[in-house]
Amino acid sequence: MEEDREESLLGPPAKFKAKIWQHFGFYKLPGSQELELDHAICKYCRTKVKLCGNTTNIRLHMTRHHPEKPLLSTEPKGSVTQPTIGETFKTKYPASSPRAKKITSLLLAHICKDLRPYNVVENEGFRELLEECEPRYTIPTRHYITEIAMPRLYAEVKNNVVESIAYANRVAITCDAWTSRATQSYITVTCHYVSPDWEMVSHVLQTRAMFESHTGSNVADFLVCVMDEWGLKDKDPALVTDNAGNMAIAAEIAKLLHIRCFAHTINLSAQRALKTPTVSRLLGRIRQIVTFFRKSTTASHVLQQKQKLLNMPGHKLMSDVQTRWNSAFDMLERFLEQQPAVCAALLSPEVRKNAKELWTLTEADIACAEDAAAALRPLKVATLVMSEEKTPTVSVVAPLISQLSQGAVVKTSDSAVTRDIKHAIAEDLGKRYPDKTFLRMASALDPRFKALPFLSEEEQDNTFTIVATEAARMSEKNEDITPIQEPADPEVGEPPCKRKDCALSDLFGETFSLPKRQDCQKMSPYNQAMNEVRGYREAEPIELSGTSVAAERVFSTAGDIVTAQRSVLKPEHVDQLLFLNKNLPKRYKQ
Repeated sequence: MEEDREESLLGPPAKFKAKIWQHFGFYKLPGSQELELDHAICKYCRTKVKLCGNTTNIRLHMTRHHPEKPLLSTEPKGSVTQPTIGETFKTKYPASSPRAKKITSLLLAHICKDLRPYNVVENEGFRELLEECEPRYTIPTRHYITEIAMPRLYAEVKNNVVESIAYANRVAITCDAWTSRATQSYITVTCHYVSPDWEMVSHVLQTRAMFESHTGSNVADFLVCVMDEWGLKDKDPALVTDNAGNMAIAAEIAKLLHIRCFAHTINLSAQRALKTPTVSRLLGRIRQIVTFFRKSTTASHVLQQKQKLLNMPGHKLMSDVQTRWNSAFDMLERFLEQQPAVCAALLSPEVRKNAKELWTLTEADIACAEDAAAALRPLKVATLVMSEEKTPTVSVVAPLISQLSQGAVVKTSDSAVTRDIKHAIAEDLGKRYPDKTFLRMASALDPRFKALPFLSEEEQDNTFTIVATEAARMSEKNEDITPIQEPADPEVGEPPCKRKDCALSDLFGETFSLPKRQDCQKMSPYNQAMNEVRGYREAEPIELSGTSVAAERVFSTAGDIVTAQRSVLKPEHVDQLLFLNKNLPKRYKQ
């Protein structure tokens, strides 16, 4: 009987795929062709091993009774087995897997947001970090990042920006030129507009190398190409640039409304004030002292001791930068703050022997410095106003010009240096904006400045008359505008119904009560506009906390991208990195 059963020992079913089954077989059930699956038969000792739904018992049998036999023999050709846990974690993700795509997208975002060079994927430390965090991820090559992944991401984000701009009625574009460390000349263009939700939106559009001379004609051709590429021609764009003559010519050739950057205007006025003989000589003396303390470790140490002895803040002296006027003001203010400690340090024996050639500031010099700082302080405040705001608004320009001009009026009590500074500021500001009509209209339409206190009553009335005339022209231009209806329940304070596609209605609709529908239908567009303007002027102005221009932040970022390490970047790669750095945080979702 046992011999019969030996002859009937058969291999395991096909569904038993573990390699351990090569050492076991099964008997047939008596009188049946089916296998007796309750027990496995060892091929070497013919021992019956009870099965419990897994391979634990048969593995224990082999370990105890046949340790010389390999548990994992060579896999039969063509069979499929389940990998072990260790093998699973060594298997690389396919490039098309969701996990690999996710990590690659985050890698691209890291390069763009943190302004990393493309060769970061080749850095040993970076590769070790990713290998430890995700061993199954294959780090892409620099060529793949540069030529495939980054252009693909750029095209995706660019499409999103184009779609967003399409909803804008009007746009403002800013343009500025800069030079990289590789002495490559670039022009960067940004775009600003109000979204349908009345939110200010800004985009960096492109940064292109310009090999031609930066003449007004060449810049105009460049701007026309930009407007064609991004679909801006029908948006009636306004151009904001610095005060360079070629930019003014370019705006005229391209037939664009040109607005001079007020932050740049302030810088020019301040630079002119700093070049007056008295101020220039004073700054030269202070700069010499500051340089001495910054270069001498002994003098710096003595200065720190004097600061502690006099209970003064331990601030370091600041030096100025030629291209930033406010750095000269900061140097002047810091010197005045630390002047007692500086004078005490200069009189100490260990410093005095090395500072024999330094000019000693007299009390008259200190008084002159204090007067200069006081006269320049309004320009510093105006610069902070322009640089600390988040989004560009031209409405703040006219009030600031008026404020600075009033502050530059010479008084009989002013010192000589104060008179020189005020005269330089007033003369420079006076020639920058010969026609202020557009600036006044912008201020009138800003609820913060609509009172126009810097204008006479006649000038205020004239400004709002121009606004009403322009609003009436817009109403006549839009044929499908319907009259504005008053709220269903005025006591609840619900906003009136808005006229379709009318920006003026959107701006003024919630500010004042409008005449009844039947009265509106009888009014001419001009009378309707005047009625709206009248109600708008009667409403209380809002607080002076709003939005304004961000001065040249984009171009500072550009300098961070084209550093010495990345000076070999191609112009198209500079364009992609700067575009994605400014637009990716808003458009790219993790």
